[in-house]
Amino acid sequence: MLVADTYLGHRDDATVAEDIDTSDHATVVLSDTERQRSRVRTETTDGCDLGIVVARDLADGDVLEAEDGTLVVVELAAIEALVLDFADSDVSPTAALELGHAVGNRHWNLAVRDRETLFPVTDSKERMETTVAELLPADVPTRYEHVPPTTFDDEGVDHTHRDGTGMHDGGGHAHDHGVRTIDGGDQ
Repeated sequence: MLVADTYLGHRDDATVAEDIDTSDHATVVLSDTERQRSRVRTETTDGCDLGIVVARDLADGDVLEAEDGTLVVVELAAIEALVLDFADSDVSPTAALELGHAVGNRHWNLAVRDRETLFPVTDSKERMETTVAELLPADVPTRYEHVPPTTFDDEGVDHTHRDGTGMHDGGGHAHDHGVRTIDGGDQ
């Protein structure tokens, strides 16, 4: 088994790109779960058994080096997302709060892109649609779209509830809802 254990950088870095261009490299496609693990056993796209041992979350385009000098380019598998399109809707503050409360209670990660809200599909589509349908104004269309898993990475936005501060009064627990705002070009 080939083991990639050295992080070299990103394929967009000039030096790394040159190394890729001048070598016989391998490519691996990782799931969202795999990219966040420090140790993964998988296969390259050409079927070579590969172990990845790095102490960092991996991103699309990261380049690793195996112990034999082989470069390994990381690609991320897209994930499916439920998209709520608010572009042609005048959602009331009450409707927005009710929807936010309902999906927050389910601990759904979300990303906001322009006037759209995206949720990774982590439950059955029917359940997710039922959850939002009861609270969503009729003029808000929904659809599914495949997006990079990094769409839902938390960029330092902390939505922690603190018992006793008036922000949350039910149990004294803390959790991160993973809310991320992205621009329209991050697809």
